[in-house]
Amino acid sequence: MKEDNVLVDVRGLKKHFVKGRDIWGRGTEVLKAVDGVSFQIHKGETFGLVGESGSGKSTVGRCLLRLYDYTDGAVLFDGQDMSALGEKKLKPFRRRIQSIFQDPYSSLNPGMNVLELIGEPMNIHGLYPQAEERKEAIASLLQKVGLKREHLYRYPHEFSGGQRQRISIARALSVRPEFVVCDEPISALDVSVQAQVVNMLEDLQQEFGLTYLFIAHDLSMVRHISDRIGVMYHGRLVEVADSDELYENPLHPYTKALLSSIPVPDPHAVVERIEWQPEEGGVPELKEASPGHFVAFE
Repeated sequence: MKEDNVLVDVRGLKKHFVKGRDIWGRGTEVLKAVDGVSFQIHKGETFGLVGESGSGKSTVGRCLLRLYDYTDGAVLFDGQDMSALGEKKLKPFRRRIQSIFQDPYSSLNPGMNVLELIGEPMNIHGLYPQAEERKEAIASLLQKVGLKREHLYRYPHEFSGGQRQRISIARALSVRPEFVVCDEPISALDVSVQAQVVNMLEDLQQEFGLTYLFIAHDLSMVRHISDRIGVMYHGRLVEVADSDELYENPLHPYTKALLSSIPVPDPHAVVERIEWQPEEGGVPELKEASPGHFVAFE
């Protein structure tokens, strides 16, 4: 893809957390949650991010949203360095970048009804100042995510988990964003609902011209929705490739081990499980592997 088609450009991103302090308040132990991650997301594509729990996937997403300040590195959105912006200058970008979080139970204010939940971002960004116009816009969004107009005045506790996540998606789309960080948006849902939500996200992407960062544990679902996939391990990005190429021809040993863990829907199938045992010293340096791959080897 062309460089001028890049919407999100992550360069050497680092996020370290202080785990312990001495009696003077100085940091004595540091957790390197994200340690030098670089990748690009092009306009209109879905970039999948996979890895085991604690690999730093969600931390990368929160850094892109500027919910976390970076320890080092930069995130460029449409050519603008986000790390250099104060909160006032960030406001226009917060409209263009939205998020869908993992847990629909805790991401919705239980004291607000659906009309208020979806209308709040519109109010913050000055969209639809007329109450009736805003109500109609919200009702239209509800229909797009598979809910009904009659749900406008209901509260979160009156919905199932899948319905709550649909409300979260409608809220994220209420300010007409360009980029959406989907932080494990289906992992808290029933299996029967997961495919419905993913298919809906794909339909909405086509309709609104959205770009996604899709963070997930479900490797099969990530392959289904993603154009390209990055594999994270211990805060580092160890491999990036087109979706089909990564699954059919993984290059890094950790990627091979991760893919071998995908359940096979056949009780009689013989599946070779690959054990991942990294060498002492952690993740090796990143090198170019092929035109389609970018992978870490020693």
